[in-house]
Amino acid sequence: MNTAEFIETYYTERNNTNSLKVDALQERYGDADLLPLWVADTEFSVPETVKNVLSERIAHGIFGYSTVPVDYFKAYDGWQKRHAGTQFQAEWLHFSTGVVQALYDLIDCFTEEGDAVLVQPPVYYPFYHAISDKKRSLVTNPLILNDGIYQIDFADFETKIRDNKVKLFILCSPHNPVGRVWQREELEKVLAICEKYQVLVIADEIHSDLILSNQQFTSAITAASNLESLIVCNAPSKTFNMATLLNAHIWIPSKNNREIFAEWSSRNKQTENSSLGQLAAKTAYQTGDEWLQAFLGVIEENYHYVKDRLQTEIPEIFVGELQGTYLLWLDLSQWIPTEKVKYYIQDKAQLAIDYGEWFSEDCKSCIRINLATSPKNIKIAVDRLIVVDQLKKGVDNHDKI
Repeated sequence: MNTAEFIETYYTERNNTNSLKVDALQERYGDADLLPLWVADTEFSVPETVKNVLSERIAHGIFGYSTVPVDYFKAYDGWQKRHAGTQFQAEWLHFSTGVVQALYDLIDCFTEEGDAVLVQPPVYYPFYHAISDKKRSLVTNPLILNDGIYQIDFADFETKIRDNKVKLFILCSPHNPVGRVWQREELEKVLAICEKYQVLVIADEIHSDLILSNQQFTSAITAASNLESLIVCNAPSKTFNMATLLNAHIWIPSKNNREIFAEWSSRNKQTENSSLGQLAAKTAYQTGDEWLQAFLGVIEENYHYVKDRLQTEIPEIFVGELQGTYLLWLDLSQWIPTEKVKYYIQDKAQLAIDYGEWFSEDCKSCIRINLATSPKNIKIAVDRLIVVDQLKKGVDNHDKI
């Protein structure tokens, strides 16, 4: 299936469907007419095989207490072997309603109030919320931009861990919002530092399937020399746009940590698994290869369109290298004043995006754009930026914008 066929088959308008991305624009941005390019979900429906199996299950009409499908792990394991080669084991698996919920639970389980938790900004903002809501101490190891590529400052990473007695590190891999796919040697280095200081690592690998064609994803599971202090979280929710089917994975290789989490869960979690979510995920893992390949083709085309056109028309905008995820990081600092980002992007270009300051206080000149939509919408967005640029240049000297 080529990208044109994929768009024709799966692109779906989401107006008036209680979509957070589309129908909450007035509430979130104060303007219902913005072009929605924010929150990380898509306008593409799940594979036909998933829709069909869910329709059959719904026709059954009973949604009582359920067990995990016996072939769930087999389906997931087959997907991994075809796409990433990560060696998971069935006994490691716990389920959660989402990766963010998993982070809250794991922080609660494995740390105490006041313990130091390290993240690498700019980073997915619910990491901050989980740390503050659980009354842990935030420690940051900011990524550094080197020759247009975000990298880890390893010296600062080790210093921050040692000096702050960090107990937990949340690794974002691939990294949201800067789109980095960490190389194996980078992962090995941070994991070795964490092992040296007995830091528990939670690797958020929710975007692990969303890797562009010139990259190869390596899981922390693969890179780690010792699995005793590693937990990996992932889900089909970003890959197949299934967030509200409430099905995510917590992989705990350490038997001791599994027992600790099971005991904690018995006291703090009394929710059932999502039977529809597990059925949808299992089916997607069994049959979604062609769907994913075509979806990634759309993302790649959208990325190159934005990058090439902005380099020609507004070269002052820095377009980050997108290696993974469908989320594009733009730095506007050489184009517009920091204090006018909202004015130009939201008020003038009429775009709903994620603001850089949500990911780091030091990124107020940056924005994150969601590319998981039709090329038509991406073209509209770029056209609007170019119009604003032309208007801006025409009146800058008169200070009218």
